[in-house]
Amino acid sequence: MTATDLTPDTQHSGFIRLLPPPARPFALLARLDRPIGWWLLFWPGAWGVALAGGAVTRFDLILWLLLGSIAMRGAGCVYNDIVDRDLDRKVARTAARPLASGAVSLKAAWAWLVFLCLLGLVVLLQLHVYAAVVALLSLAPVAAYPFMKRITWWPQIWLGLVFSWAALVGWSDVMGALTLPGLLLYAGSICWVVGYDTIY
Repeated sequence: MTATDLTPDTQHSGFIRLLPPPARPFALLARLDRPIGWWLLFWPGAWGVALAGGAVTRFDLILWLLLGSIAMRGAGCVYNDIVDRDLDRKVARTAARPLASGAVSLKAAWAWLVFLCLLGLVVLLQLHVYAAVVALLSLAPVAAYPFMKRITWWPQIWLGLVFSWAALVGWSDVMGALTLPGLLLYAGSICWVVGYDTIY
């Protein structure tokens, strides 16, 4: 397989083409050209709300979790690219990423990350205190994820821990606590994430 046979890691298609040219690299840095990422982050949270009995009474929470999924998935991608920028430059599939290619400076990437995290903070402030603490606890595994790719052959297990965390947040916001069914939902979601990421 040659470099030209590879699917490019960033796509200037869909709504990305409609953005002003200066905004496009930032949208690509947050992987806004690939909504599948935030869909996969969102569903465990929606399951948590629904299975805790809040699908109708807490529909607002589901919408907040959707916004949080978009913002925090984008923030995670920006953070990952900041950490991996030197490696990304050396890999054909990732060399065109905005940070690796120089389309976005490191300083601008950090500023974009802060903005996305502030958007996530808006969502965090909508949660009950217990659920907000659960959500904040996700920051440690999120921060560790880029480094897991360097020390394990199974980073998708760590990704499962991270991407399924919203199940704990949704469940605990409705129930006011983490109970066994919510933890089992989290475990099942981890298996789901490991499965699809292994196939990917």
